[in-house]
Amino acid sequence: MRATKQRSAIVDALDSARGFRSAQQLHDELKRAGASVGLTTVYRTLQAMAESGRVDALRRDDGETIYRRCGSDEHHHHLVCRDCGTSVELANDEVEAWAEGAARRHGFTQVTHTAELYGFCRDCSSSRSS
Repeated sequence: MRATKQRSAIVDALDSARGFRSAQQLHDELKRAGASVGLTTVYRTLQAMAESGRVDALRRDDGETIYRRCGSDEHHHHLVCRDCGTSVELANDEVEAWAEGAARRHGFTQVTHTAELYGFCRDCSSSRSS
């Protein structure tokens, strides 16, 4: 992926984000910051970064893909706020043991998996109950 001013702005926006963001959210944040980046460029850049492993990409329940610069190269899972996108990386041996056991019981090998948990963070939970 060729480095451009627009792509650098997208990377900077991802680096400063608190959690996962959709392409539309990132585009809106870039526009508010005065960056001249098209939505198509945001989508293409995020997709290329996801394919190269430079960002984590998750599909929400509503089908929208959200992205985040990840702090770990190790296999892990996420707990993601459905409201603000804040996320926590989870390294959970129980999930790994469950996946390996289920595969073994059913005769599967070389199994991969994703497991993401979605809910409301403490701040968003507080504001929802007010």
